[in-house]
Amino acid sequence: MCRIFAEQPPESYACETRSLRIGGHCTSLRLEAAFWTILEEIARQENLSVAKFATKLHDEVLERQGEVRNFASLLRCCCLTYLAQQGEAGRSSRPALMAAE
Repeated sequence: MCRIFAEQPPESYACETRSLRIGGHCTSLRLEAAFWTILEEIARQENLSVAKFATKLHDEVLERQGEVRNFASLLRCCCLTYLAQQGEAGRSSRPALMAAE
């Protein structure tokens, strides 16, 4: 069972630190390369840079919750939510394909 997880390339889970300006403040975020790749995809779909997407997300969370705790974890969870939504979109189209078979 773990083979699918164990065989992934180490580059995908190597940590990368990137400097971003969020809310006018320079900060560094350390995430695994795979998360940066997903964040780049999300930002591209929103026609934003990763920094602008992160700023927009930070501002919206701040507005809704009054504070932003553990922003790096929030970004990781955003990636998981995005992937789950992508999977759901694929599953919702599958029954129609299966019925056609």
